[in-house]
This record gives sequence, C-alpha cells and structure tokens, in this order.
Amino acid sequence: MKAIAISEQKVHWKNHPELDEPQANEVQLRVLSAGLNRADLMQIAGKYPPPKGASTIPGLEVCGVIEKVGSEVNGWQTGQRVSALLAGGGFAEQVNVSAEQILEVPESWSNAEAAGWLETFATAYLNVYQLADLKPGERVLAHAGASGVGSSLIQLCRESGNELTAVVGSGEKSEFCLKLGAKNAINRHKQNIVEEVKALGEVDVILNPVAGESIAKDQQYLAQDGRIILIGLMAGVTGEVDFGRMLMKRQKLIGSTLRALSPERKGKILQGLWRDFGDKFKSSTIKPIIDEVFAADDIQQALDYVADNKTQGKVVITLSEE
Repeated sequence: MKAIAISEQKVHWKNHPELDEPQANEVQLRVLSAGLNRADLMQIAGKYPPPKGASTIPGLEVCGVIEKVGSEVNGWQTGQRVSALLAGGGFAEQVNVSAEQILEVPESWSNAEAAGWLETFATAYLNVYQLADLKPGERVLAHAGASGVGSSLIQLCRESGNELTAVVGSGEKSEFCLKLGAKNAINRHKQNIVEEVKALGEVDVILNPVAGESIAKDQQYLAQDGRIILIGLMAGVTGEVDFGRMLMKRQKLIGSTLRALSPERKGKILQGLWRDFGDKFKSSTIKPIIDEVFAADDIQQALDYVADNKTQGKVVITLSEE
C-alpha cells in the first residue's frame, strides 16, 4: 500500500508493506480522507515520536470504509463509512484501528468533514469537559481559538451555555471565532491579553496549547479554583509559574496528551462526546469547520499551510474520491 514516509523533515508517498489482518478487536479501513494536526508537524520534525506500539506513519484521524472486521468486533460491518481516532498511521491507503476508536458518520457530512473532527473535538472534550470538569456557568478561555481544537471547543461551549473568550492572531480570526459562537475574541498582536481578560472578568478554565511564558500570564486572570489545561508547547518547553498565586487561589495546572491514551480510554472519551453532543452532530448544529482540502499529492503543501498558522478550522487531505 502507499503511505507517507518522512525524510529530512519532509514527507513523500512511497510503497509500504501491506497491512496485517486486523486483530480480533480491530477493523481495517480503506482511507478516504485524513485530517492534519499540529502533532503531525511535530512528529515530522522529530519532536513527537509515536507511542510505543503505534504506527510510525503520521496521521491521527481519518474517514474510511470498513473493509475487514475482527472476530470479536460487534456492531460494525464491511462497507460502513466511519470516522477513526488513531495513534498513528492515518496518512496511508489503509489502516487498522481498535473498534473502540471509531464512530458513525452523519450521512450529510462529506468525507473531508468526517476526517477532520475526531482529534480536535475529542481533545476539546477530554480536556475541558472531563479533565477540567467544566461546570454550568463557568467561563472558558481558548488560546489559538481559530485552530481546529479552538473552533471545536467554541462550538461545544456554545451548545453547553459556557461563555468562551478566544485568543487569536488576527482580526479575521477574531471575526471567525465570534461568528462561530465565542463570546469575546482578543487579538494577541494588538491587544494586551491580561488587561483585556481582566476587564471582561476572570475565567475558570483555560485551554493552553502555547506553554512558554503564557502560563504565568494565564494565572493572572484565572479565577479561584481555576484550571489551566496544557496541551501543547508552541511557545517553548520552559516558563515561569507563580506558585504563590497557585497556592492562594487553589489554581490547577494539568498537562494532557490524547495520542498515547489506551484504546479503552479513547473509547470512553468518544462515548462521552457522543452521549453529550451526538444529537448536535447529527443535526449539524455542531460540525467540523474545514478550512482547506488538499489532494494527496499536495500533502507537503498542506502541512506547510498548517505550519504557517493560516488556518481557520481543519485542513484535510483526500486519498480517495469515493
């Protein structure tokens, strides 16, 4: 089968060995489309190796058709179109995945939409609704608000009635987030985030993919018993933390990654997401926001586009026209 290979921090398609038969608890998918994520950029740059036992091929989410079903899999059959959350292997013609990590696809969704939602919505749901245990009436702040994870979280918070402030890098992205349902949007290049958020009022939960010096700043407008969920290192791996403020205000700083979690844990995340928001997905009240769709041969161009921070929503590559 054809799949992506990495060479000198770039990618290209090459022939790989055919996949083994799916294990008893797995299904084998023919990949139709695959979503791109910043984690893929980190892996290609040599900074984010796949978890032990996972495919070394990048790609964390796909839309595909079930071609084979493991002997212990119930409720799924060949020919069904599904979305899959992966630990790796998505940038390929085929992939094996635990049946716990697939979900049904609303019929009205395109293949691109079905490929560009699970990683970001699962990330938003895990970190804000499960780990931070977001309560009714609490307020949220999302750095990189126009990103795939940010645009997913905006929609979830809109539907759960939690006000969200989006931090973005341009006026265009501010408008995008406000139209999507953010209560406020702050342009980090033209506005002082700390002053702006303090004027709006303290927030209870912060989703932070930035790290670096942003954590100490976040603490300044984080409410009593507030939670910062750290999910990325875009601004660096070191920075200051105000331990005095953390102690006195009972603030929590929680590090989190989705990729290395077990299939069972990922299955519980997807079950919770579908239980709480499935009707909204089926009605397209909540749906993937697709920025650009690239042909498979243009995957390096697609990755460069994501690296340039130009996106408003998700970037997807098409592997099959079906």
